[in-house]
Amino acid sequence: MKVEQLYTPCLSEMAYYISSNGEAAIIDPLRETEPYIRMAEADDAKIKYIFLTHFHADFVSGQYDLAQKTGAKIVFGPNATADYKIHNGADGELFKIGNIHLKLLHTPGHTMESSSYLLIDKEGHSPYVFTGDCLFIGDVGRPDLAVKSDVTQNDLAGFLFDSLRNKIMPLADDIIVYPNHGAGSACGKNISSETYDTLGHQKEINYALRADMTKEEFITEVTMGLKQPPQYFPNNVKMNKSVNTSIDIILHKGTSPLDALTFKELSTQKDILVVDTRSKKAYTEEGTVPGAWYIGIDGGFAPWVGTLITDINQKIIFIADDELRVNEIVTRFSRVGYDNTLGHLAGGIFAWKKAGFEVDKIKSETAYSFAKKFENEGIENALDVRRESEYQSQHVNGLKNFPLDFIHQNMGKLDKQKEYHIHCASGYRSLITSSIFQANGVKNVTDVRGGFNDLKETSLKLTDYVCPTTLL
Repeated sequence: MKVEQLYTPCLSEMAYYISSNGEAAIIDPLRETEPYIRMAEADDAKIKYIFLTHFHADFVSGQYDLAQKTGAKIVFGPNATADYKIHNGADGELFKIGNIHLKLLHTPGHTMESSSYLLIDKEGHSPYVFTGDCLFIGDVGRPDLAVKSDVTQNDLAGFLFDSLRNKIMPLADDIIVYPNHGAGSACGKNISSETYDTLGHQKEINYALRADMTKEEFITEVTMGLKQPPQYFPNNVKMNKSVNTSIDIILHKGTSPLDALTFKELSTQKDILVVDTRSKKAYTEEGTVPGAWYIGIDGGFAPWVGTLITDINQKIIFIADDELRVNEIVTRFSRVGYDNTLGHLAGGIFAWKKAGFEVDKIKSETAYSFAKKFENEGIENALDVRRESEYQSQHVNGLKNFPLDFIHQNMGKLDKQKEYHIHCASGYRSLITSSIFQANGVKNVTDVRGGFNDLKETSLKLTDYVCPTTLL
């Protein structure tokens, strides 16, 4: 028997590969299919089942394409409906994979079809449970993503309480909990950086598994402080219930090399967005195509694409550091449903400059330079673009919060004639913000390199207590 957790840091997502005696199963696959097919081939195994713990909101899963290529059966829990053929598993149903079984445990709450899968080995022992978004390490799934006219957020939270108490907590304390997401995912409020744990330890440290907690207390706890989910979530749920364009077709189109002149002509079209995916260093030092948004591939790429690009059908052309990563970049766009990539700048920014085209640059300065100016001269428009919770935890006294998450809602509050100094935690989100400011006509922007991590080491005064946030 083989069980492998396949962790994708950009999405904080965990898929699982399970094989036994010539048969294999995948739990919660990403959109790309080849990695799973290659794993099964290496084990001389046939992929028999594709299990989904629920209809994911934060990424587009690859069950349909994978089933088409392998003949595997797609399994969801009760209540699931899709535009393609699925098997609705019943609570307690067993699925044989070689010498082992997976037992479906219907665990509604995060969504109504949410299910966990209990692995039963050939000796009859249960070493693992795959909990999807029902139970995370240190947290539980948020209960507000599947609200409907007949099911409220509190209803879902109540179902989740019952699922945890009746299906998960009675399992053995030494069982390993394998969830679908880790730290950074918007599917929970405060998920641990650990990617697995024993159930017994979770009963000790996870607030939602407190033994003496009432259902009313649980509902209050899990619904408290929920922020609006990223705007792309409903689109991804819809795509996961539908038959989408094959990943192979998306990759073929999206990886097309575009010469500098063609790229320039496309970049000026109103319905096409240029995304610069290079490193922070390359972007700031070499400049970029005028009007481009910066979303670096080595940061939280896919979630920020989904959060910031409001039209999931947006036509996109992009700039890459390394043409060997072009396939990866298109894949990562498609993981959150952005399938309309048209190609990349062949030869990168050097080809653009060689063709004689102008570049835009973001001004930048060190945290120490900013601190000196702020203390001695005063800086009128200095913005902290971290999330509200980060800002409230600790921030530079006198700086205003302008969360990148809500940049489009707040752009109208900016004065295009003024200068803005922008920082985040380390310098990734501030560059994204600066690029979107410039693309929207706010040209006098300075990025504070190193962000709050460096600002904390200066003599600037910090506010350490929770206080109301003021947007500009």
